[in-house]
Amino acid sequence: MRIAIVDYGSGNLRSAAKAFERAGRDAVGAPEVLVTADPAAVAKADRVVLPGVGAFADCMGGLAAIDGMVEALRLVALERARPFLGICIGMQLLAERGLEHGSHDGLGWIEGEIRAIEPGDRRLKVPHMGWNALRLARPPHALFDGIEDGAHVYFVHSYGFAPADRARVLAEVDYGQPITAAIGRDNIVGTQFHPEKSQAIGLRLVANFLTWSP
Repeated sequence: MRIAIVDYGSGNLRSAAKAFERAGRDAVGAPEVLVTADPAAVAKADRVVLPGVGAFADCMGGLAAIDGMVEALRLVALERARPFLGICIGMQLLAERGLEHGSHDGLGWIEGEIRAIEPGDRRLKVPHMGWNALRLARPPHALFDGIEDGAHVYFVHSYGFAPADRARVLAEVDYGQPITAAIGRDNIVGTQFHPEKSQAIGLRLVANFLTWSP
């Protein structure tokens, strides 16, 4: 199995690669984990991971700056329907638009937009940073197989995914308002939290992604 982790200048690539290598050894043997900025390598991958940290527009601009990368992502995810995972801003880029410092187009694979977190409680600071308890959709998605409702995962973000269709929400957390923690459709999933920073729960989710057959 070849897993492509997309390098477009925005992401916790080393930690992500280590998490996929570790979880992969237990789940599928010894997968090839390739951190790459080569669209051709992404197009050939069996599974693709799009990480991301920073601002929505900067991350989308970083993808667009690599000639052929957006097209390769569309090929592998939409045409070839291979399992695709977005992490943090990588998840947010699945939206139609992001409203961080203006309105900016995303990939548009899942209807909705990225909006500022507004907890409505002065005690709850933004960015939303640290551990929070998941509230899983029912029935739970295969990505959360073996993960209990209430499991804690790690977040660092100031904006969240507001989907047009709540049926796309696979998990959420409470932070003065419901915040989308995971979203998906068909072969495409995304987590607002960082699996690579979420210890055993994160490794279990990565292993589930590697064995998932959408």
